[in-house]
Amino acid sequence: VQLQASGGGLVQPGGSLRLSCAASRSIFSINVMGWYRQAPGEQRELVATITSRSSTNYADSVKGRFTISRDNAKNTVYLQMNGLKPEDTAVYYCNLVEVRITGRANYWGQGTQVTVSS
Repeated sequence: VQLQASGGGLVQPGGSLRLSCAASRSIFSINVMGWYRQAPGEQRELVATITSRSSTNYADSVKGRFTISRDNAKNTVYLQMNGLKPEDTAVYYCNLVEVRITGRANYWGQGTQVTVSS
């Protein structure tokens, strides 16, 4: 499956952005979709995940500011980012893990740049 991310850009501190990530086909019923980010010189880190049953998990640094959601009919995951801070600047990657009887299949999108600066 291919994951197409969009919605990144340049925003001032305190501003908002909404990222979207669409899968190219129907997703296996048991799955986790998520967003990760990687700042220059840093390792890729978890931002938020959402399971196929809509259970969510957030990094402490984004709790209360970011909201992850999904539209299963569109095979799409979203990340609403409010109260953006300069330290949120990074390339954001969407991720899909399909959990199958034969094992897990892991997919990554191409990344979208988010820059928070005045």
